[in-house]
Parts: sequence; structure tokens; C-alpha cells
Amino acid sequence: MTGKTHEPYIKEGIFYYVKKLQHYIPFELFETSELKNTKNLDQETIRSKEGENILTLIKPGDWVVLLDDKGKDYSSEAFAQQIEKKQLQSIKNVVFVVGGAYGFSSNVYARGNEKLSLSKMTFSHQIIRIIFLEQLYRAYSILNNEPYHHQ
Repeated sequence: MTGKTHEPYIKEGIFYYVKKLQHYIPFELFETSELKNTKNLDQETIRSKEGENILTLIKPGDWVVLLDDKGKDYSSEAFAQQIEKKQLQSIKNVVFVVGGAYGFSSNVYARGNEKLSLSKMTFSHQIIRIIFLEQLYRAYSILNNEPYHHQ
């Protein structure tokens, strides 16, 4: 995830879902360093610098899913099926990447294996963290036939 989380309510939400996810899977959350002095930088330069930070956290064998408004959208059930497919394919590390306010650099797009859209609406890169973590938790509760998800 690009940049640090600042708002206490977002931090609490993230902590809540990370804890729940760790019940199902080994789960780690990484945040890149926040860029400094960006007022005089254009959007492409910001994307490029953020992209460099993101790429330092991705290992060669990682399956990289970019959370992107141009990505494929799924229902919660279909997303759970996609998670299950990755597990059956023995993909060790699936890395979901939330970009910054201006999206991803071309280098990050080139490294991504797929793109996932959570909505046609635009959300801040801070709040999308909670929304995505909730959907990931929901997917695992679906896969484990737990009553969290109502159909």
C-alpha cells in the first residue's frame, strides 16, 4: 500500500480485518514510505517514485494483483472462487497492491499479473484499504462456509 495510514479510524479498521484474516492465512500488510515534498512534482513523477517503492516490496515469484479501476470486477462469491483458484494453483504469495492517489506507474503495471476493480466508484487510497480487507475476509469466510456472508 502506498503511503502510511494516518486516520485512527482507518488504522482501527485495518487492524480489525488483518487480525481476522490471520485466522485463515499468513497475512502481512506492507506500506511504502510516503513521498516527501510532492507539491512541485507532476503526477507522472509521483507515480514513478511510488512505483519504485512498490517494486522494492515485490519478490520475483509473487503473483501481483493491482487494485485498479480498470481491473476485472467480481461479486464476493466470484472473488472467493478466484482466491481458491490461486490456492489450488499452489501460488505461494499473492500480493495485492493499492496504489497512490494518481494510480500506478507503467513499471508497476508491467509487473502486475492481473488487475482487480472493487467498484466503478472512486475511493481514496486510504479508505479502499478497509474495503479491500473486508472483501478479502469475506472471501475466506465464504470459502470456509462461515455465516459472515449472507446470500
